[in-house]
Amino acid sequence: MTADEASGPRKAGYYHLARAVLYREFLLFVRYPANAIGGIVISLFFFGVLFYGGRMLAGQALTDSIEGIIVGYFLWTLSVGAYSSISNDIGSEVQWGTLERHVMTPFGFAPVALLKGAAKVVRTFLISSIILAAMLLITGTRLELHVGTIVVVASLSILSVLGLGFAAGGITVLYKRVGNWLNLLQFGFVVLISAPALEVPWLKVLPLAHGSDLLQRAMVDGVRLWEFPPADVALLVAVAVGYLGLGYAVFQASTRRARRLGVLGDY
Repeated sequence: MTADEASGPRKAGYYHLARAVLYREFLLFVRYPANAIGGIVISLFFFGVLFYGGRMLAGQALTDSIEGIIVGYFLWTLSVGAYSSISNDIGSEVQWGTLERHVMTPFGFAPVALLKGAAKVVRTFLISSIILAAMLLITGTRLELHVGTIVVVASLSILSVLGLGFAAGGITVLYKRVGNWLNLLQFGFVVLISAPALEVPWLKVLPLAHGSDLLQRAMVDGVRLWEFPPADVALLVAVAVGYLGLGYAVFQASTRRARRLGVLGDY
């Protein structure tokens, strides 16, 4: 008997869990590429309708604001991807009957779901970057693409949406088939991204509104992360952490209530 066998199985940590979740997401992406390609095609189709249809109706007015439209659409695809992936993933686990397995892991359901959400955000970034490149190619537009600033600002912006996804996942665990109601929120992201946060300061505490404003300034005006006022960056971090923490708490409370009611595995 070797020393490793004598010492028994090694205890897995959060590092091993994160690596396994990222590897699972990579396998799903590689083995089922048609779904990811379909998402890119549908997103570009709607952007094409928006761009060419808007140019026919609004002409020069749309051309003058095309940079802002591209940045807003990029952030919208990121937001929808982050929100729907976490809420739909939990809904799928409920339907497949595999939700209780996650609850029985030594890590607990909520940390597993949080890491799965982070992995899906990474995949969403890759897909949205392809969509952004295609939009720039279609419209012939040039943007300031400082990768570090874009990744930080966009990541903090969609963390608040990830919190909404967790809250939606918790509601799904409790009430099961509520997808139609939860999908309505995706259209609300358009309102939040286009909210006039500069003119109406209190809008900055809503998800996406302040992040959209900073991302516009970064990608259109070329403002780097360290050139933003510290108060703006601090507010972006506070909104991201606040909504993510709130959504995480709602998710944990919902799963605890589902276990008390005995409806966690029911469908």
